[in-house]
Amino acid sequence: MKNYLFILVLTLSLGFGATVSAQSLPSKIVTSNEIIDLVIYPNPVSNGKIYITTKQNLSKLVEIYDVLGKKIVSNTLFGKELNISRLTPGIYILKIQEGTNSATRKLVVR
Repeated sequence: MKNYLFILVLTLSLGFGATVSAQSLPSKIVTSNEIIDLVIYPNPVSNGKIYITTKQNLSKLVEIYDVLGKKIVSNTLFGKELNISRLTPGIYILKIQEGTNSATRKLVVR
């Protein structure tokens, strides 16, 4: 199935005439591979630990960013439990990569 991007150009002249032209360009739609059956709990976090499970249960690269985009944590997770007790209360972005699949979620620390 081909996807197309249509560009429509409309030109008006002072004589109240109008010219319309259209151009069709093939476009490539990029999709990301989401991690299957990703579960992150508890969220919000208050005990300093989160658990991350997936269907494939492979090792995961876990990165945590603050709301300004600064990387706070980068850790390879081989089990399910991640210690985040050093994070101060706030909202963070959790990026998880498992093989070629990745996902991004919001994480709230209380």
